Amino acid sequence: MPEQEWFTVVEVAKLLKVSRDTIIRRFGNEPGVIDLGTPTSRYKRRHRILRIPAAVLSRFLYRKRVA
Repeated sequence: MPEQEWFTVVEVAKLLKVSRDTIIRRFGNEPGVIDLGTPTSRYKRRHRILRIPAAVLSRFLYRKRVA
């Protein structure tokens, strides 16, 4: 099984020249993205740590391209 390349939120944000928050909003619910963060509790905000596979990033860029 070949190794798959994974990106962090900061790496993708630099690549696409957008903020970290934008990447978290756009990729938070994409299938294939791994969320390593903590769930929301009553008194604490959710902490999101995403790992984005190269295949998901390619699929996202293909879908959002300008024709």
